[in-house]
Parts: sequence; structure tokens; C-alpha cells
Amino acid sequence: MDLLPVEIKVNIEGDVSSALTALGGSHGPLMMRRIWFAEDRDGVAQGRVVLLEGGVIVRIRTGGGPDDLVVKLRPCVREQLVGRFEKAFEVERVKYKIEEDWSRNARVLAASLTHTHQPGALAAAVEAGGNPAASIDAVQDQFVHACASEVHLDGLVALGPIVSLKIEDVPLDDLEVDLEVWSVGSMEFLEASTRVKPKDDEERGDFIDRADRRLRKLEEAVLERGVGLSGEPDSKTSRVLTALAQAAHV
Repeated sequence: MDLLPVEIKVNIEGDVSSALTALGGSHGPLMMRRIWFAEDRDGVAQGRVVLLEGGVIVRIRTGGGPDDLVVKLRPCVREQLVGRFEKAFEVERVKYKIEEDWSRNARVLAASLTHTHQPGALAAAVEAGGNPAASIDAVQDQFVHACASEVHLDGLVALGPIVSLKIEDVPLDDLEVDLEVWSVGSMEFLEASTRVKPKDDEERGDFIDRADRRLRKLEEAVLERGVGLSGEPDSKTSRVLTALAQAAHV
């Protein structure tokens, strides 16, 4: 079985502005985007996140360049990924990737299919009560039908917007790290992430050891700058999406 890239993420605890400064994020070029998540309308009416509970995430981003819509299975298992979705591919504005997501508390497999659109093209799908399902393309629909058939991408409502501020390739000791802040309502989150790619002919055990060392180095680099690491077991996506659904329910 082919080795997969690993995205390593750590969530930051405490004051986001101070942490961003301590980690060197106040000096790099900043990209601002707006993010919405699509969820099952009936589920949201009950304060639930049905798609997320089924391991499916539908995210729409606008601003800062081309819009994009992502359909992601996370967590998933390799056996779910069948047919054309067994391996990564890229064609025109569609990119499919499979990678491992690692954090302090979990290591899961994620598969995502991204369709890039012209800037502003997805606004109608998420603003003023638009239908986010209308922008899901045929390949994304096929992806969910083939790999998560119990989940249905209809009857959706957009939750958001979340303001995302991202600074890429921030030097942190000998690492290059992406820093991303999410803000919505009174909630604010900061995540630091880095990617590890397998080398040619690298054995799985050697690759896992190398990724483990990268995770420890990232944690140590953050802590050495007086910044705390979050002990929350859930990802920022799960925490934000659950809070938005509960707020919409109220």
C-alpha cells in the first residue's frame, strides 16, 4: 500500500493574538477568507450535525483568490475509498487527495475532493439562504455516493461565515509552519500545521518515525515560545460546526 502524506496539526490554547505574535505570525503575508460549512437542514433544526456525525464535511471558501468547495470524508478507512477514489488524482479544477491527519489526540485518514471556482462564484450558494448543495458537482456527488453511501447531500443549509486568517510558511526553528486563525462570534481558534511527505523508497516504519519526530518538534517549538497547546479532543472544525448548529437551533 502506498505511503500517504501526513498533515500534522496542533491547536493553540489561550489568547490568539498573543500566541500569533509569539509564533512569528505577525510578520508574514496574510490571506483572509470566509468559510461556510453545509449541514443537514433537519439536523440543524434539532441542534445536530448529521453530515459531520456521518464523517462527511462540506466546506465552501470565498475571498482571497478563487472560491472552492470541498467534500471531505474524515475520519474514513482505506476500504471505503473504491473505484476511481482509491488513488489521488487531479484534472482541470478538480483535485482529489488522500492523507493522514495527525493531532495530539488522534490520527485519522482523510480523503477530500476540491473543486475550484471563479472568485465570487459560490456566494449565492451560502448567502441569503442559498442552497449549498447546488454547487456540489457530479464528481463530488459520486464520491459521497460511492464511499459514504449512507450520507445524502441534499436538504442542506449553510452555517457561517467563519473568518479565516492564514499565514503560510512561517519559520519555527527548522520547521515551516502554516498558522490559521478562525473567528466566528465570540469564538476564536489558532491552529499550527505542517506537512510530511514520504520519500522515494522510504519504508513505512521509517516514515512514521519521521512524522512522529515532526509532531514532537512542532509541539516543542510552540511550547518553547510560551504558547500553550489545547487539550480539547475535538478538531476546530468539529467544535465550530457543533457550536454553529446549536446556535442556529436556538
